[in-house]
This record gives sequence, C-alpha cells and structure tokens, in this order.
Amino acid sequence: MIITKKKDFQELMENIKNYKSFFLIGCSECAALCGTGGEPEVKAMKEALEAEGKIVTGGIVAKTGCQVLGTKTELKKYKEEMDKAECILVMSCGAGTQAAVEIFEDKPVYPTNDSLFLGNMTRFQMFDERCSLCGECILDKTGGICPITACPKGLLNGPCGGCKDGHCEVSPDIKCAWVRIYERMKRLDKLQELCEMTLEAKDWSASQKPRSLVAREEKKR
Repeated sequence: MIITKKKDFQELMENIKNYKSFFLIGCSECAALCGTGGEPEVKAMKEALEAEGKIVTGGIVAKTGCQVLGTKTELKKYKEEMDKAECILVMSCGAGTQAAVEIFEDKPVYPTNDSLFLGNMTRFQMFDERCSLCGECILDKTGGICPITACPKGLLNGPCGGCKDGHCEVSPDIKCAWVRIYERMKRLDKLQELCEMTLEAKDWSASQKPRSLVAREEKKR
C-alpha cells in the first residue's frame, strides 16, 4: 500500500490561499488505512476549512482514488457540487492527486498529503517500507527479504563491515538485512543456496521513470 502522511495544515492553507470553495476527494483504500483520507478525515478537513472561512461544496471517499475511470464514474453524481468548487483537494496519495488532475482538466487540484513509500501495515496505522519498486525482484533469491530496501546501503551480496551484533551500522535500531536473510535461509535449510549465490550489480534501467504497463491479454482471433 502507498503510505501517506498529512501535510502541515498551515502549509496547505498557504497553497490554497487564493481559492474560496473546494470539493474534497478521499480514498477508501490506502489513505483510509493511513488515517489521511477516509470518511473521518474528509469530515475533519471540511470542518477545518470552514473554520478558516472556506466553503466546502461537497466531498467523496472514492473506492480507489488512483483508478481514473472508476473515480470519474463515481464523481458523476456530484457534478453540481464540483461545478460550484473553485479547487479540488485530494486526500490520498500522489497517484490519486494525478488521477484527479486527469479528471479535472479545468480546475486546480492540490494534495493534502505527502506520499512516503510503498509499505506494509504491521499494526494498526504502523507502517514499514518493504519494497523499492525497482522493477526486477530478487526476493526469490534472498528468502523473501529485500536487501535493496531493508539495507540502507542497498547491498546485494552480504553485510557491510559496519554490521555489529547483527544490527545495522546506519540505523543501529534495526537488524541487519543480511543477518535476517541468513537466519531465514538457515531456518529453511537453504544456506547452501545462499553461499553459492552472487547477485550481479543492480540494473536500475528496469525502474526508469515514467513506467507503464498494459496487463490486459490480447484477445485471440
């Protein structure tokens, strides 16, 4: 999931100081789980804006904010409220904001959140970064633990010399990614595979931006 945090409210107010009326768009998936764009947050944003003398013409918590066509369909019933708004505020991730930009070609669109990383929710509203979206996954070789992300140095072939008592030199409060990989491979009785493995230098061209993918299968004639 995409992890987001709320922008400082005063920063947001500075960004939108030239607009009086707003339509709010949240997201029922990632942003809702992060506490940045679900029903309670959209309601709280409405109240906060109105306390500053702004007008909120309406709002919606989209099923999936980054789904352009789906969100566009959901918004059809709010045409009157959207027409009354000078500005659109998107309470989801950067992808959701850019989906709104595509939908609202003639209205300014502003994010209320900062997008941080792709992560896992380990406890309620507690998140860890697990994946760097590098485009060439090596989890099949490292016991399902990603050293590119879990190691601050992104080392591909074992720990650095700064590893001490199994902990990271850069962030001593976390366990060394390669110690974790070693322990997991040992538990799975796959240490020999680990010893024989040498990962080549990372080919970062697989993550060259901007990327796109068509996942639809071509229909057979």
